[in-house]
Amino acid sequence: MLKLEIVTPEKRVLDETVDSVTVPTATGEAGILPSHAPLISALKPGVLSYSNKGATTKFAVSGGFVEVSGDRVSVMTDTAETADEIDIEAARTERSDAEKALASAASASIEETETIREKLDASNARLAIAAGK
Repeated sequence: MLKLEIVTPEKRVLDETVDSVTVPTATGEAGILPSHAPLISALKPGVLSYSNKGATTKFAVSGGFVEVSGDRVSVMTDTAETADEIDIEAARTERSDAEKALASAASASIEETETIREKLDASNARLAIAAGK
């Protein structure tokens, strides 16, 4: 079993014992099981999921960090939202705005558009969670 803690600047979102955790890291999704090797990684905007007794719960997270130490997984993120907490219209607007900004910055370097792409990833994750995916 893993002890999962999700913390945002406003509150402790979750503090539970779970079977497994999947987090969106800067280098791809990372699956974490009990006795995982120690890890510290940047989070990218995306879907964090955890399983507990066969049930899976998902959160849309914005950037942050994850630390795995022993059987403890600590996630520090700017936001962590469940499907019930997501404003679908606001997420659609954010996605549309990010897509327009990315299109207008088509000739910019990847580094220059990183913030826009992160906003797009975050809005897509929020919409996926809200849709139940």
